Amino acid sequence: MIRGLRPLLRGSTYAGMLLAYCGALASLVLLPFALLATWAWPAAPYGAQVALVLLVWAVLIGTVGLARTVRRALIAFARPLLRVPLPAPAAVAAGADRWRTPLWLLLHVALGWAGALTSGVLVLMGIALPGGWLDAEAGLSLFGRSLRSDGGWRSWLLALCCLLLAALVCAVVTGVLRWLAPRLLGPSSAERLALMAEREQRLAERNRLAHELHDSIGHTLTATTIQAAVAGEVLGADPEAARAALRSIEESARAALEDLDYVLGVLREERADTAPTRTLADLPDLLDRLRHAGAVLDVELSGEPAQVQGTLSRAAYRILQEGLTNALRHGSGGPIEVRVAAARDGLELSVVNGAGAGARTEAGARGFRTSGHGLPGLVERVRLLQGEIEVGPDGPRHWRLAVRLPARCAA
Repeated sequence: MIRGLRPLLRGSTYAGMLLAYCGALASLVLLPFALLATWAWPAAPYGAQVALVLLVWAVLIGTVGLARTVRRALIAFARPLLRVPLPAPAAVAAGADRWRTPLWLLLHVALGWAGALTSGVLVLMGIALPGGWLDAEAGLSLFGRSLRSDGGWRSWLLALCCLLLAALVCAVVTGVLRWLAPRLLGPSSAERLALMAEREQRLAERNRLAHELHDSIGHTLTATTIQAAVAGEVLGADPEAARAALRSIEESARAALEDLDYVLGVLREERADTAPTRTLADLPDLLDRLRHAGAVLDVELSGEPAQVQGTLSRAAYRILQEGLTNALRHGSGGPIEVRVAAARDGLELSVVNGAGAGARTEAGARGFRTSGHGLPGLVERVRLLQGEIEVGPDGPRHWRLAVRLPARCAA
């Protein structure tokens, strides 16, 4: 019994009824235009004229619902008053689903008028009966039995019943509107697809930016840390080598700042400058920075890697950058073998570095901590390009990263 009365005690029930009242009152603006329809048929019977006015009124209300701004306004009002999850309408709305907003308006107005008239009469009776105001009298007949108000306790009982019925009407109207709102104001199937596509596109863009940020900033910080250590060690004995290391740090930091500015601009949804594109043409600069950091590189280039264009070249640069970063972090300090082979049917990349027993210990001593995102990001990048990747031990003392990218992703 108490649980059944809970909806009558909630403020949200009457907030929903307020929305119904607002719909009924707003529809009065269109009623004078509907009354003009009686001029076209002045000799019609009264009942026919009433039906004609109601029909024209309904058509006008439905026509208003065809405007997309009206749908947005309805959602903005219904979301807080009905307390139902209604996402904002998608930018693209299918023409076949535009009938849902007019239908919502018609049902909204009909429920508003029915609820307003019924609850209004019941509240007026509940107020007037106990004191006999306006000489109010009422009777209730049910299954052959009747109960009439005579100004005593029966009038108070009838007044209480009227007020409870008025509250029940509010609860019913609010419940019906809550049931209708997600079905008529919520996203349609076409809008859901548009929202999903937009969400997937935004997620893919953020993942791409995360990969770019990880590859660029991670590599720069790794190389900068090593270069700073080298500069500190040779500062007194070889000032020229120290200056070269500091210049390399400056160049690496400048390139990383360009990448960072671009990524932050995109994340803030600002119009970013031209995206910094690192391609295989920039590979010599990358290798020079690593050499300044003290890395020993054994580079083998075949074909024309610098002539590779588009996505293939950009992806190859990032893959090599990540592979070399991992070699610096976790390698045993021996020579790093870099191989790039460009052919008509694709591109082959490999990075081989020493991975002795002390590799992880040395990386930890330098202060490096692995995030665990580098290798999964590499695998995902290669998979999206429909390539092949092999990562793992190459004999007892080496670690090998080998990637093959098909030429069809070069656009």
